[in-house]
Amino acid sequence: MTQTITDSGAATVQTVRRPNRLRLLWLLVLVVAVIALALASVAVGSRDVSWDDIIAGLSGRVENLSQGAVQTRLPRTVLAILVGAALGLAGAVMQGVTRNPLADPGILGVNMGASLAIVASIAWFGLSSASAYIWTAIAGAAVAAVFVYVVGSLGRGGATPLKLALAGAATSAALASFVTAISLPRADISATIRSWQIGGVGGATFDSIGLVIPFLLVGFLLSLTSGRGLNSLALGDDLAAGLGERVAATRGLAALGAVVLAGAATALAGPIGFVGLVVPHFFRLIFGPDYRWLLPFSAAGGAALLLLADILGRIIARPSEIDVGILTALIGGPVFIAIVRRQKVREL
Repeated sequence: MTQTITDSGAATVQTVRRPNRLRLLWLLVLVVAVIALALASVAVGSRDVSWDDIIAGLSGRVENLSQGAVQTRLPRTVLAILVGAALGLAGAVMQGVTRNPLADPGILGVNMGASLAIVASIAWFGLSSASAYIWTAIAGAAVAAVFVYVVGSLGRGGATPLKLALAGAATSAALASFVTAISLPRADISATIRSWQIGGVGGATFDSIGLVIPFLLVGFLLSLTSGRGLNSLALGDDLAAGLGERVAATRGLAALGAVVLAGAATALAGPIGFVGLVVPHFFRLIFGPDYRWLLPFSAAGGAALLLLADILGRIIARPSEIDVGILTALIGGPVFIAIVRRQKVREL
């Protein structure tokens, strides 16, 4: 009998370890894919460059147009990785915090809240500092997130997935209208705002990326360390509290991390939608709902998706390009409809 129990226990441990090892292997594969896409992002564009020019450009040499193109594409590639990872991770955290399968920085109005804050500050207060953009975007994202959650919590049943999705969609539409109303009379800034609103990674510089790195690091740290707490919240607030989880603190810190990521990403690249919706759902279907694994998969997957969208945008419209915000919307729209139909907006 003792031997049977021991064997059973060993089999159980082996069963648990094997999926974790498999997940780790697939995570490493995904990281390698991100690296491969990053190299492709540097190589592909209106002018394709050779590996010799890529190596020369990476070493800092600019002796011809191809090596100059590499120098231009490097910050763009880094920005796509950071913004994609931030949005993918923010979406996964928001889905865990709200227990809402439709949660996403774009759908819940967080991105548009950051956009309105920046546009209003530029038009009315002459905002011009790059660091001020980031703080303003994060503040706008936080206000929008709180507003949507409060509105979605009104009435019987509290903050249900359907009510949050409807509140977020309505808030996003209203905020987008405000952005248009503010920018239209201002011919001096309307063209820049319209281009930024589409969402893209073109025109990136290492100086602008350097300003947002501290904010992204804080957001990544808060979000990636919230996996165990989000697993507890998935069981329900009462049960999580019974297991010793500080529900309010866990939810607040995780939500803060997601808002910081979404706000900083929007300040840099504009309101890019659907990355935080598509990526977590894809990896949840494959690897399960354990947030300790889902969060890093979502970050790496978001980086891969945005790199791929940026590469496709440069290939499809040569010698011009299509901004990544347009391509992610084309991908995310049908996925959003499919999720609504399949999940019937149940809680996670």
